[in-house]
Amino acid sequence: MEFKDYYKILGVDASADKKAIKVAYRKLARKYHPDVSEHKDAEEKFKEVTEAYEVLYDEKKRAEYDEVRQYGSNDGGFRPPPGWRPGAERQEDFSINSDFSDFFSSMFGHGGQQSDFGSRRRQAPKGRDIETDLPIFLEDTLSAESKTISYTIPQYTADGRVTEITKNLSVKIPAGVEAGERIRLKGQGEPGGPNGVDGDLYLRIRLVPHPLFDVEGHNLIITVPLAPWEAALGCKLAIPTLDGKITMSIPPNSQTGQRLRIRGKGLVKKLPVGERGDLFAVLKVVMPKTTNDDIKKKWQELADQTTFDPRSEWSDKL
Repeated sequence: MEFKDYYKILGVDASADKKAIKVAYRKLARKYHPDVSEHKDAEEKFKEVTEAYEVLYDEKKRAEYDEVRQYGSNDGGFRPPPGWRPGAERQEDFSINSDFSDFFSSMFGHGGQQSDFGSRRRQAPKGRDIETDLPIFLEDTLSAESKTISYTIPQYTADGRVTEITKNLSVKIPAGVEAGERIRLKGQGEPGGPNGVDGDLYLRIRLVPHPLFDVEGHNLIITVPLAPWEAALGCKLAIPTLDGKITMSIPPNSQTGQRLRIRGKGLVKKLPVGERGDLFAVLKVVMPKTTNDDIKKKWQELADQTTFDPRSEWSDKL
């Protein structure tokens, strides 16, 4: 079994916090997404970084992984520690999930947790269900176009041998779909036995992190950097949305952390049909990284002329 160094895959230190892990995953997920990447191994790379994020961003999985990481070697080998009980052995009947490596499955089972439809024995001759991730961009949730997916299933020959075949399906993304939601495609799973029923295919929605937007339910959040003078005087800015740019007015005397709502520019909701969430612009005042003597002089003039005390609330506590 090949050992997976998830920290190396994401390019972060073992001491990295959740924010650093999320930032690294966002960057790599966009880089290797099969729909846009020209890398020859884009699909495998995408699955690898997704698996690494699945483990390192989850505190319990990360703690368990850290305990056994010392038993992995630089050449990819893995010698399990004494008393090792792989996760796949602790869970008897899983649906197939081809998106996770053998190493991941040995620790956490297929998919990291036992699914509700995988926790009960199936009665032959029904084929097994298959569960796999369907990564989509936020922009895809607004599109009416279908996505083509590929996955492998076993095929049983007349002489009892088992081979694998690749199936391609065109899938329409339902309006209002959310991260973690599962889409069931009946009869698209593993073939059943003679005169049996084919299993089902479950697509688990994974929203690919966007470089600009965070997701809160059906709302989107974007951080808007402002120069000090833009925050003080107010201005009009071009703000990106999933539909293109719009112009937004920044009121004078704006503060860091202030949220401005742009209605109807979030993600599509299931109900009411056609309604969308909102886009919230979170303002952040930033200072120039470089300056010169003339600019310093103007800042000093401003400091000498104003009586503003940003820490006035402290006066009764000191």
